[in-house]
Amino acid sequence: MGDNILNAALLDKYAEVLLWGLTTAHQKKYKPYDTILLRWELPALPLAEKVYAKLVRQKLNVITRAVVSPEMEHSFYQYSDSRQRKFVARGEQELYENLHGNIFISAPDSLTHLKDIDPKKMGETAVARKFLREIAERREERGTYAWTLCTYPTRELAAKARMSLPEYTKQIIKACYLNEKDPVRKWQETLRLATEIKKWLNALPVKTFHIESAHTDLTILYGEKRRFMGVSGHNIPSFELFTSPDWRGTQGRYYANLPSYRGGNYVEGIDLTFSKGSAVKIRAKKGEEYVQKTLRLDKQANKIGEFSLTDKRFSKIDKFMADILFDENFGGASGNCHIAVGAAYSDTYAGNPKNLTKKLKAQLGFNDSALHWDLINTEQKTVTATLQNGKKVLIYEKGMFRY
Repeated sequence: MGDNILNAALLDKYAEVLLWGLTTAHQKKYKPYDTILLRWELPALPLAEKVYAKLVRQKLNVITRAVVSPEMEHSFYQYSDSRQRKFVARGEQELYENLHGNIFISAPDSLTHLKDIDPKKMGETAVARKFLREIAERREERGTYAWTLCTYPTRELAAKARMSLPEYTKQIIKACYLNEKDPVRKWQETLRLATEIKKWLNALPVKTFHIESAHTDLTILYGEKRRFMGVSGHNIPSFELFTSPDWRGTQGRYYANLPSYRGGNYVEGIDLTFSKGSAVKIRAKKGEEYVQKTLRLDKQANKIGEFSLTDKRFSKIDKFMADILFDENFGGASGNCHIAVGAAYSDTYAGNPKNLTKKLKAQLGFNDSALHWDLINTEQKTVTATLQNGKKVLIYEKGMFRY
């Protein structure tokens, strides 16, 4: 049983926001008896129960799955052989081919339980299950599937973020607008404003983006048939506006000043130098060996799949949260940008998604990898777009879009 960290009223608001997120991401109403997969980590049971009740009351069929405990996950990677790590249960493919929605509630009891596990072992499982993610992506492109996720506060998250549990919980409450009388209305207003910015960005005939901060000097090639997405209901919270650029044109230095927990490892000060699209120098102040191994997960893991900007006027997050979901939406004094090494998002394709075959993705420079790791920079920065005619336009400064 999870801790009742959030009272009943806040749990109810959080559940309502999650359902808004799922419905908004789906872009149409769910029909009775559509199938929703609800997954949660064990401490999040109080929120999962609220979400479950609301889904059932909407006459949706709900498949429930509690995520394995940290001890079980460690046992799996410690004792399994390669064949076990590549195992995908019979019926998983059929499930993903028929799902209409997927809700995940993250609530980790441990962020470091896998620190002694070889990343190659985790990589084997990620690669073996990549085809399930691709099934979900194809269904989403056809408008038959959507997903959302959120985080439930835990003592482990609070400790790793160097906050008390009440302090950490307050960050989640304000970040998700749960302190508002009507959080869903507030999210709808944020969506309206973000849509205006996306419309402006997507009307610019951009050739490249140039990101400059104290430790970053990076040029990104936008690519053909691209668009910016974001504030779509997929993540709660989500304030970032992002695209998946043409990885082949990435050039220069990128520095992630915000730390990160991944695969049981704490990493800090990731410093990447790109040449002709690939990270050719991979350094970090802490966890460098893990970063280097992770960016060798597959041939495309050291290339970028996402470029993102967050406007500080939307985001109330102003502390490191030890959770990429929140950290990639950091507002603070200067907003943030982040890149993700690894997989691109196919919904950033500006053409008909039905035409976006694997071959066309490769031709357009959409990166394809089993990895997707967001690396966040919260330094004061400028982002300048060079248009197709050579004109330069300042699009982001002092943590805000300049539209």
